[in-house]
Amino acid sequence: MVSKITTVAFQGIEAVPVDVQVHVGPGAVAFNVVGLPDKAVGESRERVRAALSASGLALPAKRVTVNLAPADLPKEGSHYDLPIALGVMTAIGAIPAEFLQGYVVLGELGLDGTLAPVAGVLPAAMGANALAKGLICPEASGGEAAWADADMDILAPRSLIQLANHFKGTQVLSRPAAKLQARPGALPDLAEVKGQESARRALEIAAAGGHNLLMTGPPGSGKSMLASRLPSILPPLTPRELLEVSMIASLAGGNWPKASSPTAAPFARRTTPPPWRRLSAAASAPGRARSRLPITACSSWTNCRNSTRRCSTACASRWNRARP
Repeated sequence: MVSKITTVAFQGIEAVPVDVQVHVGPGAVAFNVVGLPDKAVGESRERVRAALSASGLALPAKRVTVNLAPADLPKEGSHYDLPIALGVMTAIGAIPAEFLQGYVVLGELGLDGTLAPVAGVLPAAMGANALAKGLICPEASGGEAAWADADMDILAPRSLIQLANHFKGTQVLSRPAAKLQARPGALPDLAEVKGQESARRALEIAAAGGHNLLMTGPPGSGKSMLASRLPSILPPLTPRELLEVSMIASLAGGNWPKASSPTAAPFARRTTPPPWRRLSAAASAPGRARSRLPITACSSWTNCRNSTRRCSTACASRWNRARP
């Protein structure tokens, strides 16, 4: 018997549908995963085996073959654990196949059968909504998935047993509520920077004109200090920017920008990636932010909206008019 479960693979921020095809048939006892899986996907067979055993199920003494189609698309990540496990359960008759036909599934399995959050739930939910399907994801990711559509069918179980009980009707799962990321504290203010007037002016011009910004200098010159204060003078996110940033952060697993809650989206304000180096105590202390070494900052006129080489003057005028 061959069972099919729908999941996704990620290309950038796009979720590409993937069919998890599971065949349980006669032959030497084995568990093979094919279809260009990476190391994390290949190791899923051990997690699936242990999770099924912890849930009271055992793999049959048969040959189990899992194909991730299309087979020429690379598969990366641990979110294939849950669809593979559900495919096996469907193939051996533990769950009726028709229950899972209307869902896109993703989630990482623990050895005890619990579900761990995975990256990319928001793009996966949007992809499932485009396919007119619901979504099955871990409980910790349910609040993020709920932002895709208010009427979308979403199941967010804590464990494999809880999901099986839902399909049996003994433990019905409710739709998770959409959650906002906890608001961060006050942003570092550019006004705290003392000195480096040329660098501050370059940041103001870049923020006003929508330019790219290149910062160069030795360690300790203040690049991270200034970058962390740039969002304080940027305008609020537009709806399109909010969606794009949230999807990128979802694929990054909520580590960029750093989230203080299990959900990675949506973000209510602009932020910058965490600096590669820690700020010094002097640079991070409020009111004492001062660069100790010269720093060079320039705004790129090649991408100027005014399409003129004298964009710095034009944007400076825009900035002065916009300031209160």
